[in-house]
Amino acid sequence: MDSQFKALAFEQPIHAWLRQLHLTFVPGPMTPMLTGLANKLLARFRALGHVVQERPNEHTDVLLTSATFDEVIPWREALIFSARRRFKLKSQPVIYTLMQVTPKQLKGRLAHFAQALAKPKPDPADFQFPGLSPRAHQVLIEQGKRGGPILALMRQLQAQAKSIRLLLAVGEQEPEGVYHFDLVGAHPYSQAGDEQAFYTDIVLRLVTTESTHEVTKHQVVGEPISRAQWEAAPGPKAMRYAGRQIGERNFFTQMVRISDLVHVPAVNEAVASQYSEGCFATWDPTLNALVATVTGSARPVDKGAIQDEDLAAIVGLRPDGQGAQVRHVEGKQNDPPSSEAVEMMDMDRGLPKIAWGDPAVEVPVVRSKLHGHRGVRAYNPTLVEFAPLDPPYYHYLVSCATSAQAEGIKAAFGRAECLCNPDDPRQVAFTVLPGHGVVIAEKWVPGKRPFETIWEYMDAGHLKIDPCIPQGPMAYEIAEDGRATLKAED
Repeated sequence: MDSQFKALAFEQPIHAWLRQLHLTFVPGPMTPMLTGLANKLLARFRALGHVVQERPNEHTDVLLTSATFDEVIPWREALIFSARRRFKLKSQPVIYTLMQVTPKQLKGRLAHFAQALAKPKPDPADFQFPGLSPRAHQVLIEQGKRGGPILALMRQLQAQAKSIRLLLAVGEQEPEGVYHFDLVGAHPYSQAGDEQAFYTDIVLRLVTTESTHEVTKHQVVGEPISRAQWEAAPGPKAMRYAGRQIGERNFFTQMVRISDLVHVPAVNEAVASQYSEGCFATWDPTLNALVATVTGSARPVDKGAIQDEDLAAIVGLRPDGQGAQVRHVEGKQNDPPSSEAVEMMDMDRGLPKIAWGDPAVEVPVVRSKLHGHRGVRAYNPTLVEFAPLDPPYYHYLVSCATSAQAEGIKAAFGRAECLCNPDDPRQVAFTVLPGHGVVIAEKWVPGKRPFETIWEYMDAGHLKIDPCIPQGPMAYEIAEDGRATLKAED
């Protein structure tokens, strides 16, 4: 952590790996309230040791701009598509967009979505907004049913502003608070009050996100797995069966396709054409590999109907930590593994191994791993263990597919008593990434298929999955029925 951060006293715990950022403000449409907010925000950036530039250059990490609530920005004018050309940049900075909404506007729009989503058969006309695709209602309805009216509003505003990361400032003359919107649907809230604490919180949330880096530079190693070995291996078969079982329980949320929301050119550096929600993997002793789903950003993947082409074999991690190592399979389409490949593989390091099978072979204590954009409403503590993240992760959220998320998950499961002690009778452990979703780990259970204990616990109420995801600090308290029940602080 930079010494400038160490010298400051923050109310909330912060990550140790924050770095200095270079930011340029390129204002779009402004209001008096946004002008004041932007000025104070930039001043706070400077006070915390970051560089605010007059004009972007090769050092620029973030471009901060602005947009008007409910108004459409043409794609040719949107910085996400035009910044490199406009400022002659070699690489694309991350775009953050400030937007003001009055409390009355916010209340009215959320009420509109709540009423529309409550209809037995939602009417597409209720989800038609300027600048959105004729098919956008499909995304808004699905997202609204997943995360409530706030998520439907988020997708509407992101599409109209042509910006994934939105800072939605609520207020009339002065901000009452700011929502932080991102690609996966996170919407934590910075509450106004003490001015310095308020602007510090906004800055730290942004700095946390942009201080991380993706670990998706996967590497192909070794000789290809023969088709005969792949077809004989139990892992791929188990993955196909588990996908159907978990899908029938509505765990997987639908893929979001950008073209269903808004018509824009395919600019891969700006944003993938779609993104998939969730992934899962199981250890195959015969392949000595983690058989995992492939990334949904490359092509559409239906997690509830997995085929061989939707699977990859992860056999290790790159020495530099920038991605996973995979082996290809002869005669099969070999797409890269899920963006969470590193965290799924890395969490085994530091945990014990056990002997399994006849003849016995050494395998990781965690057999199967399931991740989805869901929360956990309650669990049976005699059968399931909750593995908390380190405190900073609950206050300053990290992005998916990053080294920070992988490290956070590894540390959480590395402290799980039921995983550190293979003889612990609890067969399932989980953690929840605020704003993102749940990661579930399953041990090896005699007589059970991979993931079978997980879906049986879902059916029995021992692991109660919830569509809503906490956006900040969370804890579980024992209820009258003996289950640990979520008490979230959004």
